Amino acid sequence: MLIACGSKSKDTPPAAPTPPVETAPAPAPEPAPAPEPTPPPAPEPPPPPAYQPSAEVPDAIKDAIAAQDRSEKDRALDAGRKPGEVLAFFKVAPGQKVAELFAATGYTTELIARVVGDGGKVYAQNTKEILDRFARDPLTERLAKPVMKNTVSVEQPAEKPFPPEAKNLDAVICILNYHDFVWLKVDRAKMNAAVFAALKPGGVYGIVDHSAEKGSGLRDVQTTHRIDEEAVKKEILAAGFKLDAESEVLRNPADARDWNDSPRAAADQRGTSDRFVLKFAKPAAPSTH
Repeated sequence: MLIACGSKSKDTPPAAPTPPVETAPAPAPEPAPAPEPTPPPAPEPPPPPAYQPSAEVPDAIKDAIAAQDRSEKDRALDAGRKPGEVLAFFKVAPGQKVAELFAATGYTTELIARVVGDGGKVYAQNTKEILDRFARDPLTERLAKPVMKNTVSVEQPAEKPFPPEAKNLDAVICILNYHDFVWLKVDRAKMNAAVFAALKPGGVYGIVDHSAEKGSGLRDVQTTHRIDEEAVKKEILAAGFKLDAESEVLRNPADARDWNDSPRAAADQRGTSDRFVLKFAKPAAPSTH
């Protein structure tokens, strides 16, 4: 039987199925890297050790420093300033009459007031300019403390620093501010003469200030707030004082003396400058015997 062209026989076997194309399996995703462990927070640095005056400091001064009602802001300055050793060196004691030149906000003033007690008197001198610039409100707040009832705030120029009743003083103290009198154009000869007149014979004129480079004189009083100690000695000796003693308690030989140690500029370096501590004395009256 003839089969028509183009037709298929019903007996033709079906075509074999096309085998599936094998594909490579997708690679397994790489595991995500394990997160690095978070390092523990750095431990807080230990607080600086609380300031402890040396054993030789009189109890009245130790008690003033340890008073519970002192502010934490004041306590934070103690380690850098060593007020126990400094006030002891200047012979501040209960019952005395003491004046402070350029008392500013009164950190040292308060300690002196606590030491001299109810039987003593303190004169805290500032100029109007200094009070208006940064000290008036903090000093007013400090003077409101009951312990400060023996303290008089004196707003007078440095050339005439004390009221008439401030006489026969046991001590006049200037802490870290003599250099400021230079750049503020104070007549230091008049100021030192006024201090001399206010002190009793044998009274102490105590100076603490930041050391400038030896031989620099008055060069750095405003740029780095430092002064050459020899310049200070020269000025105060010219007023009739004698140099009674020097203390090494605030010396720091590692200080390069080339940075600004004013409180606002010194930051973490505050309290680390090399400082000289000088005790001048008004000569005792000659004996009449």
